[in-house]
Amino acid sequence: MGDWDLIVIGSGPAGQKAAIQAAKLGRKVALVERRHMVGGVCTNTGTIPSKTLREAVLYLTGWHQRGFYGASYRVKDEIAIGDLFQRTHHVIASEIDVIRDQLTRNHVQIVSGEGRFLDPHTVAVRTSHDNERTLTGDAVIVAVGTHPARPPGVAFDERTVIDSDGILGLSKIPSSLVVVGAGVIGIEYASMFAALGTKVTVIEKRRQLLDFCDDQMVEALQYHLRELGVTFRFNETVVGVGLHDAGAVTKLESGKRIPSDAVFYAAGRQGATDALDLHNAGLEADERGRIVVDRTFQTAVPNIYAVGDVIGFPSLAATSMEQGRLAACCALGEKCGTISDHLPIGVYTIPEISFVGETEWGLTVDRVL
Repeated sequence: MGDWDLIVIGSGPAGQKAAIQAAKLGRKVALVERRHMVGGVCTNTGTIPSKTLREAVLYLTGWHQRGFYGASYRVKDEIAIGDLFQRTHHVIASEIDVIRDQLTRNHVQIVSGEGRFLDPHTVAVRTSHDNERTLTGDAVIVAVGTHPARPPGVAFDERTVIDSDGILGLSKIPSSLVVVGAGVIGIEYASMFAALGTKVTVIEKRRQLLDFCDDQMVEALQYHLRELGVTFRFNETVVGVGLHDAGAVTKLESGKRIPSDAVFYAAGRQGATDALDLHNAGLEADERGRIVVDRTFQTAVPNIYAVGDVIGFPSLAATSMEQGRLAACCALGEKCGTISDHLPIGVYTIPEISFVGETEWGLTVDRVL
């Protein structure tokens, strides 16, 4: 028997829920997370910052009042980057306090540092002072999330060429922006900056955006984004980004050159498993850093489970929390079920879209009336 009934690596929504669920079952729980990343990517660089930024954009631009006052209406004529990020940083700090309080109240032990496997039951945690603490547990849940995929040869400088981890470091609102990737993150930020008046160009190598959504919903969203001034370039591949004093030039395989103040890369995400030493536990990640699990979130190693973005689609906070709850029950031998196949999907663009269940095309193919 280990010192802990359950070790959770990662404190995003999936990790939080797993740890708290296990603690409520009366088990001894340790949660491993780097000191500056309590709350995980969701709280620090992902879901919470982007949704807060979106609300700030909606308010400051007077978006919801334009139908009455006209398209030129704004709460503030000159919106600065500080206006957007002041509220965002405040919300992040408040959310971290809430998470710490919830974990503490439920008697979850937070172990600060970066975790890695020594064997299937043992996790070594390296602290900020390069000291190492060893935790032994009966079960382990991996909930480390993901980080932005950075293509080789692209010079990310956190000023002109950025990704979602660097967006909060912008020093000004760019007058023009190239967004590489028309997935959820790319389209959400494209719509936000377009609403601020930035000239946005979205580059996508596929034939359409959000290919997992219903075609009619995507068509309607694309119409509204074009009304905001967003330009789409589909079936185009970025081969390089050149930097100069005034900004950047995005080079496409077709030979096109697109100048802009900044370039935002949203070309997929990679499982944050590089530092876990999964091989020591008898596991391996796929080429995208993801861990394969069954319907109970159990990995190929019986006492190790994985939940949240690190296992792939749908990579949504609410769904990840349910995954964490179910995995904790299964890992501890409690009664546990499986997650529904019909998951609510929300994309927080301007305007937002959401749905649950099959697409119209899927129902048509299956001849469902």
